[in-house]
Amino acid sequence: MADSGAKQAGGYAFGTFQGVFTPSILTIIGVVMYLRFGWMLGNVGLGGALALVTAGSAITFLTGLSISALATNMRIKGGGAYFMLSRSLGLESGAALGLPLALSQAISVSFYVAGFAEALTQSGLPVVSGWDVRAVGLVTLGAIALVTTLSADLALKSQYVIMGAIALSLLSFFLGHAPTPPPAGSVPASEPLGLAPVFAVFFPAVTGILSGLGLSGDLRDPRRSIPLGTLAAVLTGYAVYMVLPLVLHQFVSDAAWLRADTMILLKCARWPTLILLGVWAATLSSAVGSFLCAPRVLQALARDRILPAALGRGFGKTDDPRLSALLCFGVAAAGIALGDINVLAPVLTLFNLSTYALLNFVAAAEELLANPSWRPTFRVRAVFPLLGFAGCLGAMFLISPGWTFVALAAETALYLLVKRRQLRVQFGDLRTGILAALVRFAFQRLSSDAHVARNWRPNLLVFSRLPIQNPRLLELAKGISGGRSFVTLASVLPDAPGTALDAATLRDAVRRTGANMDLELQPRLQPAGDAWTGLSEILRTYGFGPLVPNTILFGPPAHEHAAPFAGLLATCVREERNVLIVGTAHAAPADGYLDIWWRGGGDNGALMLALAVLLRRSDAGRRHALRVNMIVRNRTPEQAREQLTAFLSTARIQTETRIFEAGDRPFTDILAHQSTDAALSLIGLRPPKDGETQADYGDYLAHLMSDLADVPSPVYVLAADKSDLAQIFA
Repeated sequence: MADSGAKQAGGYAFGTFQGVFTPSILTIIGVVMYLRFGWMLGNVGLGGALALVTAGSAITFLTGLSISALATNMRIKGGGAYFMLSRSLGLESGAALGLPLALSQAISVSFYVAGFAEALTQSGLPVVSGWDVRAVGLVTLGAIALVTTLSADLALKSQYVIMGAIALSLLSFFLGHAPTPPPAGSVPASEPLGLAPVFAVFFPAVTGILSGLGLSGDLRDPRRSIPLGTLAAVLTGYAVYMVLPLVLHQFVSDAAWLRADTMILLKCARWPTLILLGVWAATLSSAVGSFLCAPRVLQALARDRILPAALGRGFGKTDDPRLSALLCFGVAAAGIALGDINVLAPVLTLFNLSTYALLNFVAAAEELLANPSWRPTFRVRAVFPLLGFAGCLGAMFLISPGWTFVALAAETALYLLVKRRQLRVQFGDLRTGILAALVRFAFQRLSSDAHVARNWRPNLLVFSRLPIQNPRLLELAKGISGGRSFVTLASVLPDAPGTALDAATLRDAVRRTGANMDLELQPRLQPAGDAWTGLSEILRTYGFGPLVPNTILFGPPAHEHAAPFAGLLATCVREERNVLIVGTAHAAPADGYLDIWWRGGGDNGALMLALAVLLRRSDAGRRHALRVNMIVRNRTPEQAREQLTAFLSTARIQTETRIFEAGDRPFTDILAHQSTDAALSLIGLRPPKDGETQADYGDYLAHLMSDLADVPSPVYVLAADKSDLAQIFA
C-alpha cells in the first residue's frame, strides 16, 4: 500500500498563529479555568495551586518538545498525532490511538456544546433563560458543524472573536476587586482535598495541544509552525494559569468560600458579564477546535485503509473532510440527545493522555536509537521525552486507575484488530530499530554471561533438500521447539547464474511452508558447487555471536552416501553440535509410546530425556506415554533399575521403565523387537572413535539403520554439545 497519508488534494496553508497557536491556546484556556481555579485554590492553597499548575504544564511542555522533534524529522501530512504515531510505530499503533482519539474529540464536542447551552440558559439573562438546553445544544452544534465543514479558514477566523472575548474576561478579572463575603454560616463546611485528587480535576485544563496538531495537513510549513505554535501556546497558558491564582488569592483568602463557590471569578470581576462571555467563548472555542481536528484524523485513517475509503474523500481545493465531518456531527448530536454522558469524560481524557505518552516514547526511542534517519532540526535530549512519558502515565493513574485500564484495554483491542487485517505499507517505522536494539542488548548479555545448562534449549538447524521430501523433519522440529526455539531450514543450491533470484523465491516458499505448519522458519540457502561442501560450510559458519545452532536435524542418508554423511557428522562433533537423524517411518501406532533407549552411560541419555520432555509438551506429543528402556550387559538388572529409578525420581519425571539383559544378543535385536508399539523411538548414537575413518563410521551408521529398519519411527541421537544437560534434571 502506498503512503496514502501523503495523498493530499490541497490544504489551507495556514500559518503558525492561525493554524497551531490559536486552536491550541483556546483549547488550553477553557472552562476549568473559570469554574475550578477557585476550588483548586481553596483545597490546596496558593503554593499547592502553583505547584499543580507547574507540574501539569511541565508534562504538556515536555510532550510539546517531543512533538516538535518528531514534526521536524518527517514530512508530516494530515492526521496530526495519528500520522506521527503510525509512521513511527506502525499502522496498528497509530490506529489504536487514532480511532479513540478521533472518537473522543467528536464526543468532546458534545460536552463543550452542552456546557455552553447550560451556561447560556442558566445565566439569568432574559429570553434565553427559558430555552430548552438540548435544543440550544443541537442548534449550536449545527452552526459549528456548518462553519467548520464548509471552511476551516472561516472557523479559525471566528476563533479570533472568541479569543478576544476570553482576553476581555481575563482583563475584567485582573481589574476586579475583593467581593463581598457571604453571611456567616452560609458557606457549607467541607474538608479540603489533597494534591492528587485536585490534580486529577485540574490536569485536563493544560491539555489541548492536539487540537493544533490536528491541522497538520493544512499548514503551510508544518516543520516550523508545529514547534513554534505548540510551545508558544503551552507557555502562554502557563503564564495565565500562574498569574490567575496569585490575583485570586489577593481577592479571596477564605478557603471554604473558594471551595464552595464555583463562580467566584464572576464575583471578583469588574464587569461580570465579560466573565459569562468568557465562559461561553471557552466552551465554543474548545468545540470548534475538536470539530476541526476529529474529521481530519478520520480522513487520514481512511486514506490508510483503516476506515472506509469514503471517509477519506476531500472536497474542494482545500481538501475539506466533509464526509468525516458528517460522521463527527452524528456522534456529537447523539451525545447531546442522550443527555448525561459525563461517565465517559475520564476515559476521553485518558485517550488524549495515552497519545501524549506514546508521542513522548517515540521521541525518546528515536533519540536513544540514533538511527541515521533521525535528523530533527528541533533536537531534544532523550531525558525530556522520558520524563514526559513518565508524567503522562502518572497523570493517567492519578485521574482514574480504573478508567486507565479501560482505555489501555480498548487501545490494545484495536491494535490487535488492525494487526489481523495485515495491511501492507511502504513506509518504515521505529519498531525494527527497537527490536534491533533489544536483540543487541540480549546478544551482549548472552555473550558476557556464563552459560547455564538449566537454561538450555535446542536451537535447531534442519537440513533438507527443496522441495522438502521428508515432512517428518519439520514435524519433529515443531514438536521440539514448541514455538520457543529458533528453527532454521538449510539447503544447498547449485552455484550457478540465476541462483540469487531462485533463492529469493525459495526463501518465500520455505516461510510459507512453515506458516502452514504454524512453525516459524528461518531459511538459510547456501550456493555451492558440491552439496557436501555446502552443508559443511553452513555447519561451520551459520549463526551469530552466542546464537548458533546447537542441534542439527538430518534425514537418513542414502547407502551410497554413508561415508560423506559420516564426515558431516564428524564435523558436527568437532563443532559441538548435537545430531538428530530422523529415520524412515512406517506403520507407527498413532497412540504409541515415546521410547527412549539408553545404555546408562555417556551424554545421550540426558539429551534424549530433554528432547522427550519438550516433545510431550506439544499437542501431538501429549497423547504418547513416555517409556525409558535400558539394555544392560555388564551388571545386573537390579543395579540398572536402581540407578534408573533414582535418576528419574531426582529428575521429577514419571515414566514406565524397562530393563533388558543383553546376554549374547545384539542390542539392535532387542530394540527392534521391543519398540514395535512405539510412535517414536529415540536411539543413542556413538560418536566417531579416535582415528576412525569416514568409511568405517559410515559403515557403523549404515549397519545400525539397516538392523533397525523395522522400528516404526526411529530418531537417532548423538549428544556433542558440551553443556552438562544432566543439570536440567538435578
